[in-house]
Amino acid sequence: MVGEELVGLTPEMIEASQAGMKALGAGLAVGLTGIGTGLAEMAIGSAAVGATAENKDVFGLVLLLTVIPETIVIFGLVVGLLLLF
Repeated sequence: MVGEELVGLTPEMIEASQAGMKALGAGLAVGLTGIGTGLAEMAIGSAAVGATAENKDVFGLVLLLTVIPETIVIFGLVVGLLLLF
């Protein structure tokens, strides 16, 4: 059944389709991790500003807590680059 779909395709067309799917997967990996990090930063950032406004001594801690979700995007970028190369 799967072989019947590939009957009219040339090897160049199949390679181009595979390259396109790899690019789509890499884009989804980076894009979806970016959206997830944006949602996490939204909640953490507002709480961090409120905590810093009440107590200036927690600035270093809340700065660290706002940086942690950004590592998720780095992991997504690594996955995307591994898919492409």
